[in-house]
Amino acid sequence: MRTIFVNLPVTDLERAKAFYAALGFENNAQFSDETAAAMVVEENVWVMLLTREKFAGFVTGQVGDPAQATSVINALSADDRAEVDDLLARALAAGGKPWRPTDDLGFMYSTSFTDPDGNVWETVWMDPAATQG
Repeated sequence: MRTIFVNLPVTDLERAKAFYAALGFENNAQFSDETAAAMVVEENVWVMLLTREKFAGFVTGQVGDPAQATSVINALSADDRAEVDDLLARALAAGGKPWRPTDDLGFMYSTSFTDPDGNVWETVWMDPAATQG
């Protein structure tokens, strides 16, 4: 099994930790300190919140500002439409902002939001019958 680590630059680590905790992600203190927080979405999906200074140590060139330009859309699957709506509601209540309007194609339903730093997230439900051969 592979593990995915989504690394995000943040301006206020404590605010970012609170936002992702409100989404239901759990902080793994073993891989967190004053410059980074490991937020576990599930066993093999982690969101690494890194101060901009810490993030800069992992990249060449400048650290982009997600509040100014979108370079990545992080998408999470959901079990049903209600979970899609619930995650959006929790994100907005925790300080996130809506990004694009809800997209309802019948077989696929999605919403999107940004975290307080402007990092984009999309939550998607797809009808299992539509994904089968």
